[in-house]
Amino acid sequence: MSELRELAMSSKAWPFEEARRVLKRYEKTPPEKGYVLFETGYGPSGLPHIGTFGEVLRTTMIRHAFEQISDIPTRLICFSDDLDGMRKVPGNVPNQEELREHLQKPLTSVPDPFGEFDSFGDHNNAMLRRFLDTFGFDYEFYSATEFYASGQFDEILLRAAERYDEIMKVMLKSLREERRQTYSIFLPLHPETGRVLYVPMKHVDAKAGTITFDDEDGREWTLPVTGGKVKLQWKPDFGARWAALGVDFEMYGKDHSTNTPIYDSICRILGVQAPEHFTYELFLDENGQKISKSSGNGISIDEWLTYASTESLSYFMFLKPKTAKRLFFDVIPKAVDEYHQQLKAYHGQDLKAQLANPVYHIHAGDVPQSDMVVSFAMLLNLASVAGAEDKESLWGFIRRYAPEATAETHPQLDAAAGHAVRYYNDFVKPAKTFRLPDDKERAALEDLAQRLRDWDGGLDAEELQSVVFAVGKAHELDPLRNWFKAIYEVLMGASQGPRFGGFIALYGVEETVALIEKGLAGELASA
Repeated sequence: MSELRELAMSSKAWPFEEARRVLKRYEKTPPEKGYVLFETGYGPSGLPHIGTFGEVLRTTMIRHAFEQISDIPTRLICFSDDLDGMRKVPGNVPNQEELREHLQKPLTSVPDPFGEFDSFGDHNNAMLRRFLDTFGFDYEFYSATEFYASGQFDEILLRAAERYDEIMKVMLKSLREERRQTYSIFLPLHPETGRVLYVPMKHVDAKAGTITFDDEDGREWTLPVTGGKVKLQWKPDFGARWAALGVDFEMYGKDHSTNTPIYDSICRILGVQAPEHFTYELFLDENGQKISKSSGNGISIDEWLTYASTESLSYFMFLKPKTAKRLFFDVIPKAVDEYHQQLKAYHGQDLKAQLANPVYHIHAGDVPQSDMVVSFAMLLNLASVAGAEDKESLWGFIRRYAPEATAETHPQLDAAAGHAVRYYNDFVKPAKTFRLPDDKERAALEDLAQRLRDWDGGLDAEELQSVVFAVGKAHELDPLRNWFKAIYEVLMGASQGPRFGGFIALYGVEETVALIEKGLAGELASA
């Protein structure tokens, strides 16, 4: 056994812990199908969102971890439930009046309101695939419409008809009394209108593989459960899909957790071992409310990528997936800087520590070097005092601080400079509130300005930080965090900021003196 495999088998990083659970399924015999199957599900009633990214990313991390501890081949399927009926017209699409006449039809039978694809389902599937391809995910795409119509689901559907009463018993226990009266695990597609019907069954003929029901007009129909004529309700569909595909692992949000015993039971009733599953906590907005696609709170993936890299989002997704996290704009700078801290640490770590490092899982073991010679937080503060409108204005300061750095040799830093300018202008600038110093703070700032005028020690950040510390102590500004808070509030219009010695090194000694002079003169507070 290689050192990597040996350490991975005991690593406490959550992707390895999950991978070992999957491997345990096959500790006695390998899978008959010849591979281990990971799955993620997608409801294509709208466009892909940040939760979709997190689900596929985290599953991919577990899949890669599994591949480090086992030689069994793996597959990842992204399954789109595009046979689901359109329950309401989305508020963010054109041609809404035309769509209303297609309510309750499968999404793949609803015309594309954008006029680009054969159906609304095809449109959203295309958006999903483009979304996944943009991030380089390795997956196979499955459409429920094709899965049902092609016969790939037929064997399980016939088995569901055969074991209908047993599955219904599981489902009825989970339903309110009024719902039980009309519930069926089978949803027929009306032969004339094409709509998905929520009607009770008059008869399920397991031998013939058919169902008999009355439509909304009271007409009786008999349809085969095979060939895409009938679909399963979403909870039975979940378990039946696991059985049909032989899924070994699927993760989903906490809102599914109460349904897990139902999914598992149906999968087992259909004669297949239920997969391993991982329930992750949901994202919250800045007020602690659950993020919802319909309410539009929280942050979208496009918004995150306007202000930071994909890798920083991946880092945020990696951290504590079983803990509810607030996902809003304020978390972005911290995620960027923590990601690069881990990146810088990785290459000096031993293999055990590397396997526990988030960047190992973000980059599937092929971890790049960080070229961030300036932190994102520092770039934000530089953008603030420089009033930067574009990243080139930041590069003037960066080149002096790190002469070896260029946009070509430091692409991560170059991208971060552009992100920082956008973030500053959209979030920091509108919230800046400067104040004048009190008498004690004024004396300290005057002293700091004078010491910097007399400074001839170059641009060493630690030495400059020592100067700032010394001034605070000399003026008895205790605790010292209040001294730094005063610096930030008077000079930057914020209550917190970077290590000020590092800021001076980047912004420049003379420029910092000029900034202090403006703050003392009240020019910043009155701007």
